[in-house]
Amino acid sequence: MEAITPAYGAAVLLLIAAGAVATLLVLIMKLRLHAFVSLVLVSVLTALAAGIPVADIPAALAFGFNSTLGAVALLVGFGVMLGRLLEITGGAQVLADTLVGRFGERRAPMALGVAALIFGFPIFFDAGLVVFLPIILTVARRFGGSVLLYALPAAGAFAAMHALVPPHPGPVAAGVSLGGDIGVILLVGVPVAIISWYVGAYRVAGFLGARIQVDVPTALFGQVRNNDGTVRDSDGPSTGSGAGVATRRRTDAPSFPLVLGLLLTPMVLISLNTGASTLIQAEVISQSVLTDALRLIGNTPIALLATLLAAIALLGRRQGSMSQTSKILDESLAPICSIILITAAGGMFGGVLRVSGIGQALTDSLADLGMPLLLQAFLIATALRVAQGSATVALTTTAGLIAAPVAAAGFGDFRIALIVMAIAAGATVLSHVNDSGFWLVSRFFGMDEKTTLRTWTVMETTLGLSAFGCAALLWGGAALIGLA
Repeated sequence: MEAITPAYGAAVLLLIAAGAVATLLVLIMKLRLHAFVSLVLVSVLTALAAGIPVADIPAALAFGFNSTLGAVALLVGFGVMLGRLLEITGGAQVLADTLVGRFGERRAPMALGVAALIFGFPIFFDAGLVVFLPIILTVARRFGGSVLLYALPAAGAFAAMHALVPPHPGPVAAGVSLGGDIGVILLVGVPVAIISWYVGAYRVAGFLGARIQVDVPTALFGQVRNNDGTVRDSDGPSTGSGAGVATRRRTDAPSFPLVLGLLLTPMVLISLNTGASTLIQAEVISQSVLTDALRLIGNTPIALLATLLAAIALLGRRQGSMSQTSKILDESLAPICSIILITAAGGMFGGVLRVSGIGQALTDSLADLGMPLLLQAFLIATALRVAQGSATVALTTTAGLIAAPVAAAGFGDFRIALIVMAIAAGATVLSHVNDSGFWLVSRFFGMDEKTTLRTWTVMETTLGLSAFGCAALLWGGAALIGLA
């Protein structure tokens, strides 16, 4: 749905946006109204206040809700079923033990983060996070302490790769809009992502995790039922109440190569899609039946479906009959209904802000301030990120807005790559209640909204600032050596 012609000036629209966010936080955090209800209510009120025609409000609400629901529901559904199978068969414990054995107990958060950086190269943030979730929770249960110590390094790694590194859609689209070389953006983006992750996510996660206690959630993978109906922690000894920590590996657990192969399957399949799409967009190859087939099987929901089917065939038999496996899968879906609906409602709120023209009004007011292009790119992307929530929308829109001045400046591929990094950095900071990723992290790790703002929002901001700092340093270095 296209943005409407703004009914008010930029100042009024910004006040409406600020008031909407404040109202939402009061409803959820003070009045304790359910987040799903609060998000829908505030979306309707914001649409009315921003001057969206009454007849168009249902379409504006459906625009953000439907697009987010379509993107999230299949990923979360297939991912949680895959994670449940890995958890209940002991596969998550096998992978966690192997990672910790390689890195050591003290470096368990580092192990998770490094693994997420590798897996995050072709996999989108939300898909990577949901597949990695059982491993994160298994490691957190094993060593104790705040789940933030293990969750934030992994989530931050997926966020960094998604925002900064091709072939993810944001940096690719921004690079194409600015006329840059995707290969150069990749070569610049990988070290910037690694450095900014280490400084802005891994180190910050250790600081936050040591000060903010968040217990390991049990809603998704925390408990397994025995045949007699008693409850035990996943892969742990039987108990009558579910208490206790998993300390033993199942004797019939799958092997490490099998578990790793299942986790690599979506990575490989999605790589086929992203690689083919990138090469077509860069006009290296042309579209054909073969590329269409690669893009189909590498489409994220299809890739996760194929991986789930493989897991059912290879792991499900360990649970007995197919009916028992189906029961396990069915039970895994019950806890995610709330997660999917709240995340989609967050997308609805962000969609209303986009359709109302609030983000465009803000960026138009920033575009004529006469600041350096690198800083301008960062601030415009930040404004769009704060105003409407989507990092990818902030990336692509900002690139379009500054494409003309970048072309007029005659920058080479290296500096264009740095501008893409600055845009991606601005599109990362200040994730809050209009970002569907905020709600995914909040619900996956059992955090209330205040805690999510104190942890995830802070980490996303330090991650983005670190990436911008890297881009600024490289920009200054390029100026010193006279690189265009």
